[in-house]
Amino acid sequence: MLKIKTIDDLTHPELSRLKQGFFEQANGPLDGMWHFGFVPMSAHFGFYFEDELEGFCCVNSESYLIQFYLSPKSNIHGPDLFKLISQGNSSVIGEIKGAFVSTAETQYLNLCLDNGASYKVNALMYRQEIEGVLETELEMQLADKSELARFVSFAAINIGAPEPWLNDYYGNLIGRNELSGYWLDDELVATGECRLFDEIQTEYADLGMIVSQSHRGKGLATQVLKCLTNIASKKGLACICSTEADNLAAQKAISRAGLSASHRIIQFEF
Repeated sequence: MLKIKTIDDLTHPELSRLKQGFFEQANGPLDGMWHFGFVPMSAHFGFYFEDELEGFCCVNSESYLIQFYLSPKSNIHGPDLFKLISQGNSSVIGEIKGAFVSTAETQYLNLCLDNGASYKVNALMYRQEIEGVLETELEMQLADKSELARFVSFAAINIGAPEPWLNDYYGNLIGRNELSGYWLDDELVATGECRLFDEIQTEYADLGMIVSQSHRGKGLATQVLKCLTNIASKKGLACICSTEADNLAAQKAISRAGLSASHRIIQFEF
């Protein structure tokens, strides 16, 4: 008999095993910010059959699914379960407005296609095409914990991210030596992230960057990405990154840095 329960302990071994399976069934690397940034902040629900955890889903604060997975050995019929959830008929999960899914997650994507009322491309996912060291004269410096406030202020001003979240996010990156800055005359004009994975997708580095509004349109974004790619290459890692579907400037910069858009993140409305 199927039961849906809230999962509070995200470190539970059975959930970790299912998460591993979720990544292994994808036909490409999945976006690190979505799955290691947004997912831990989302509500988790487990799918139990005769008290055995056989799958899970994650729902963000806006009532959108962002992960859905059933073990290949599950006794639960996936299409029926997904329809139940997408139609808001689970008393445990409640209303679901839609879903975010990567085109690399074919099983989850197919379920969304079968149940979605409409969809649009939310973001483009890129993978490194060019191997080896890329030419760039740009030098970026690892961020120091004493510079946290400056990095937080920079990101808040230039992309509008909330400072409390940035404090935790950048603090973690600085502690892991994964955040760098490009300075001109003691002014921070660009930031770069070269995020590594601890257990899953460990062969990849997930890149992120911000260029100050006053220095955009000068090719700096491409140079930052080339610098980050070289950092990853020295570690023997291939690069991935993503950007919004309407951010044409970022898309051009990413392509010029030698990455290609291999997958998409799709936003469905139910």
